[in-house]
Amino acid sequence: MRLSGFALKTTLKYIINMQQATRPVLIFTWGNPSRGDDALGTELYEQLQKEDLENVDLLTDFQLQIEHTIDLENRERVLFIDASVSAAAPFEFYRLKPVQDDSYSTHAMSPESLLATYEKVNRAAAPPAFMLSIRGYDFGLGLAMSDKAVANLAQAISFIRQLEAKRSCKDWEDLSSNRSMPSLIK
Repeated sequence: MRLSGFALKTTLKYIINMQQATRPVLIFTWGNPSRGDDALGTELYEQLQKEDLENVDLLTDFQLQIEHTIDLENRERVLFIDASVSAAAPFEFYRLKPVQDDSYSTHAMSPESLLATYEKVNRAAAPPAFMLSIRGYDFGLGLAMSDKAVANLAQAISFIRQLEAKRSCKDWEDLSSNRSMPSLIK
């Protein structure tokens, strides 16, 4: 397929604008708002949209998919956020490493597999990535978020504000050395 001169110019202009508009940090939440505490990620996204996060782009979806590798391009750091039935309360924060697992071939990917796919597609290292797993309790279809999950969400938002104030990846790595973060919340 050949692009006309106009189509090529329009496409290139779009790509350049996207690269210029990309902020250095991506916060990527996911979850299902119809499944109780699985809504933690999407609710956090809604609340963060009201914040003045200067260097941050926000993204949410029901699940991670292979197409999301594009969203990782031109990033200094990525923060993945999801609800977890096994995380310590109120949340866990840790560094992610690219790992190709079986999820790359399913309809939902793990963050580690998404990072590995990014490296394979781009033939370059993935941006430094971290996981914020917010403790959830009730994931039943049609349930509202539990009171305990809402309290964990409030603490996670406070922690994200602290992260946003820290401009270097090293600062984030220092915080991630302690996987369970209750003592860091002020």
